[in-house]
Parts: sequence; structure tokens; C-alpha cells
Amino acid sequence: MAHAIWKGHLSFGLITIPLSLHAAARTERVSFNQLHKPCNSRVKQPLFCPTCNKMIERGEIVKGYEYETGQYVLFDEKDFEKVAPASSKTMEILEFVKLADIDPLFLDASYYTVAEEAGEKAYALLARTMQECGYAAVAKLTMHQREHIVIIRPHEKGLTLHTMYYKDEIRAVAEYGRESKVKPKEQEIKLAHQLIQSLVADFEPDKYKDEYREQLRGMIEAKKQGREVAAVPQPKLAPVIDLMEALKKSLETAPKKPPVRAIDEDEKKVARRKAR
Repeated sequence: MAHAIWKGHLSFGLITIPLSLHAAARTERVSFNQLHKPCNSRVKQPLFCPTCNKMIERGEIVKGYEYETGQYVLFDEKDFEKVAPASSKTMEILEFVKLADIDPLFLDASYYTVAEEAGEKAYALLARTMQECGYAAVAKLTMHQREHIVIIRPHEKGLTLHTMYYKDEIRAVAEYGRESKVKPKEQEIKLAHQLIQSLVADFEPDKYKDEYREQLRGMIEAKKQGREVAAVPQPKLAPVIDLMEALKKSLETAPKKPPVRAIDEDEKKVARRKAR
């Protein structure tokens, strides 16, 4: 069975559902080690105490909070257990919100929730009801010594959980979102609409590939076999001088597709029923 990140209960009114959390996604990358160039030995990062002037083991380390320069309050794991909130064992649903109202900017890590046998019926009931209503649940969860606000949403007959950034963690960039003094022309807007429509497609995640990762693997294989690494051709981007002309040429080279038909609410309801 997959390793559980967290185990506890989901609380919904007087109903409690025993469940566990499992990582829903992870970043895949080609990893490289740091080596000492003269001998190709892997470089280590030892733990060093400057006061004792020696290397130390991880078992000798404790956590400390610096309240003044060089002055620390020390803590061990039992201290953290004493102040752990109720959300470290039970996620209480605080409210339900419309899925469409959740700004993806606030979403962080994703997890699958898996109900234990005793909670399967209540879990299925909650997942189905949320699916039909189009709502997501907002709850609190404490794990890894941090209390998170989480979003729980229905997905493929189950419930996924997404940790959320707090409002004060969302960064502001002064230059972002400023209204431009240069206004596009109506004809440019029309052509931009046509260009976007020519590129509309169904969202199918399996068709997107990490080409850079594949290039890295190819480079590694070439190096292993003593072959020269071929350079990847880079596109030459010309500066856009005439926006109207650039839009027209883009439309000329865009793939021709049949127009996308809008899906009405009745069809959406049928699709949701089939998904259950």
C-alpha cells in the first residue's frame, strides 16, 4: 500500500471519516551530483560545529529558536507534540465554497484522500454530494509542524486535498497587472480571438512531455558512449514591429480546426452523472 503522508479524521458536522493522505504528484527531474573535479569524488555536506571545532552527527542536533542574537530556546519533539492543535488529528470542514471561486494562485501541494473501511459510506456520500453541488470544502489540517488551510474537492469518485497558501504568503509585484496606456485596436482584438480559437483543444495532460528532461537523458547516454552532444536548434524570434501583420501571419500558419461547440448546462450534468 502507498505510504501515507498523514492519518486522521475528516469531520463534517457530527460525521467523522477516518482517512489517510497520499501524495498525488511529484516533480520528476534528472538529478546531478556535485563532484570534486580533480578526482570525481562526490562532495559531501558535513555538519560542523564551529565552537567545538569538529564534525557532528545528526543525533547531536536539537531545534532552537533565536530570541536574541546568540540566545536560543531549545525544543525537542515532545514539546511540539504538547502544542499540536486538534487539526493535527482531525480536519474539521469549516465551510463549503464554489469551485469556480477558488483562485488557483492559492493552491500548493496536492494529495489523494483514502477512506478507511469504517468511513467508506460517509466518504462516498460526501464525495457524491459535493460533486452534484459543485462545491469544495475548506478545512484546517496540521502536518509537518504547520497548520494549513486546505481545499477538499471531488475528483474521479474520490476527494482530493490541496494545501493552500495564506493570503499574506501571496506576493505582490508592483509592475504586475498595471493597465497599459497603449490600447489594442478592434481589428487586432478580433484577430487575437481568431488566433486563440484556432489553438483551442481538449485538456489532455498525457500529451504534454518534458522535452528538456528527454534531452538531458539523451545527453547522458551520448556522454556514456563517448559521442558528441548534439546542440538543440533554437527558434529565431524576430521582434514584433507590426502587431496586425504578426496576427495575420500567425493565423495563416495556425492549424485548421473545426469550430468548438459550447457545452450547455444539461450536457454538463449528464457528464457528471456518467463520471460517478
